[in-house]
Amino acid sequence: MNPFSWSYRSRYLAGFLVCAGLMGFALYAQYQMHLDPCPLCIFQRIAVCIMGLFFLVGALHGPARPGARAVYAALITLGGAWGIATAGRHLWLQSLPADQVPACGPGLGYLFDSFPFLKMLKLAFTGSGECAKIEPILGLPMPAWTLIWFVILTAWAWLALRSTTRRPSSRAVQGATS
Repeated sequence: MNPFSWSYRSRYLAGFLVCAGLMGFALYAQYQMHLDPCPLCIFQRIAVCIMGLFFLVGALHGPARPGARAVYAALITLGGAWGIATAGRHLWLQSLPADQVPACGPGLGYLFDSFPFLKMLKLAFTGSGECAKIEPILGLPMPAWTLIWFVILTAWAWLALRSTTRRPSSRAVQGATS
């Protein structure tokens, strides 16, 4: 099957399945590989879940109007932009020399409980020593993989607007039945 001739719904369902696979791998890495997620990893997981949610809703809804389809693509893009910014910040922290890495800070649960939302975001994005730890998977650190997937999934959402599967027009159906 040619992936460029898929319907809008099948493209969005594929996007959802990729997001579900990414979350499945994140949970595998956490519980089987014992790679505990830092605050920036958790924010990247949230971005994947947001994208997956809008891929799923878009696939189930399957709007016919291009404007409604663009709304789903824009919502997925917001999740993707959040993920790209978070993964980019994470990669930047990992690229710092050892003497410039910030000290390890409190966990995300403590930040949520102790600070207002905007202050918590600022503290989490400042990063901590645990965010600078590099655990390569197939030669790349985890944030590099998520950055690649955020870009691919965002492009996939917009590519789905150009579905090539067409419904027959009412005139063609009438002509065939006459």
